[in-house]
Amino acid sequence: MIGRALALLTALALPAAALAQRPANAAAEPMVAITLRPEITRPGTTFEGWGTALAWFADVTGGYPDPVRERLADLFYSPAGLGFTIARYNIGGGNSAATPPYLRPGGAVPGFWRQPAGTTGNDWWQPDEPAMWDWSADARQRWWLDAITRRVKTPIFEAFSNSPPWFMTVSGRVSGAEKGGDDNLRPGQEGRFATYLARVVDELQRRHRIAFRTLSPVNEPNTDFWFAANKQEGSHWSPARQAAMIDASATALARRRLATVIAAPDETNAELFLADWAGYPAATRARIAQLNVHSYGTLHQTGVRDIARVSGIRLWMSENDTPGDKLLEDFADIRPALALADHIVADLKRLEPAAWVFWQAVEDLTGGARGSGSNWGLVKMDLAAPTAAPHPISITAKYWGMMVFTHAIRPGYRLIRVDDPDTVGAVSADGRELALVHVNAGLSPRRLTVAVRGAWTVATTVTATGRNAVAMPAGPATASPAVVAPPGSITGIRLTRR
Repeated sequence: MIGRALALLTALALPAAALAQRPANAAAEPMVAITLRPEITRPGTTFEGWGTALAWFADVTGGYPDPVRERLADLFYSPAGLGFTIARYNIGGGNSAATPPYLRPGGAVPGFWRQPAGTTGNDWWQPDEPAMWDWSADARQRWWLDAITRRVKTPIFEAFSNSPPWFMTVSGRVSGAEKGGDDNLRPGQEGRFATYLARVVDELQRRHRIAFRTLSPVNEPNTDFWFAANKQEGSHWSPARQAAMIDASATALARRRLATVIAAPDETNAELFLADWAGYPAATRARIAQLNVHSYGTLHQTGVRDIARVSGIRLWMSENDTPGDKLLEDFADIRPALALADHIVADLKRLEPAAWVFWQAVEDLTGGARGSGSNWGLVKMDLAAPTAAPHPISITAKYWGMMVFTHAIRPGYRLIRVDDPDTVGAVSADGRELALVHVNAGLSPRRLTVAVRGAWTVATTVTATGRNAVAMPAGPATASPAVVAPPGSITGIRLTRR
């Protein structure tokens, strides 16, 4: 999937946005010299990999014709594509069949319950009754579980929930309470909801021959934007109710003798994560085996890093997408790719997470007849198109920017500190390979000299306007190797010790 054109790194191309702001006869900007000092003798967090949540796109694309969905799976999970190794499977809550459809394309993820004919109200569900379960549900998202297993030798699967089933909620809808900020799980339903989640984990593991390493029972719980009229599943949880749900989920997993452990709180940002954690009793904290935080907001990220350090709990950045503020939908625009890349670098530096997981890799088309559009997603498709219709795949510049990171920093590498704010680094377990990713969002080319001892070969991969993860093979080994990062680019640098 990577372009293999052998172009000189000094043949620099300005991004289209920059060209539009500069006179046609403007002189080239001068070269900026930067020395990168990676601390390869002080490796930190062992990186487990990159991935994506399967909600909501998998609920749509898993039903596409084989050539289309197989190509999508290759784009994300094959080594020639992004080489993702992590997938977050969404256990749907599911609205009542009597509720008119109102959720966004892919957002109506089916639940695994079945309501017998003639039952009414909210208390009909009996988890010990086989007739109350529907194990044919969610076939489209489940297709992705099998597709990933065929492509990744040791995938890491996480199950997560956005909302309880409708009959466990206050509002009767999976999109939240009537008012944002109100808890939507009915009081006393924690045990029943935990039973639902644990049973789904158990059954899907057996039916798909996979292992869910973690279960995340709540998602972005302490925000105030979950309300009944929303277009997606979501549920507010106060820190006290979060703790009760975490406790109940850990108990339900243990009762089924599952190896799956709890991840929490999957909070929207570090600031809210800290508020959640402060409200958990010690016993609840002890039941959490993985800390999950999203990075929609970057205040106080080092505080989350510190909690992971002192508690000895693995930390994931478990959800983010950075579309680029106020930019219209444009598959070729490098600016959203630069915004995403800058965000990834900052997350890896401040959180030092063991994984970085994209939100949903495929997003619905939003431009053209649908309006001005936005740049969410790595790939854009018409998710509202009928299944039998053609399904063109539009690969964005963000995809190619993401590829620079995923091909450079691989599972098993250990993150290292780099003194440059625009550069993130990692070193292989044996110390023979050093991976750096540098984001140059400016107008000047940058000559990057890597201050490392000994002789190293250097291979580079560059994404910029008109350059989709273009790779240059390694040259002869040199001391203090140097490369040029074009303006408006994401540059991956792989050094191998000789």
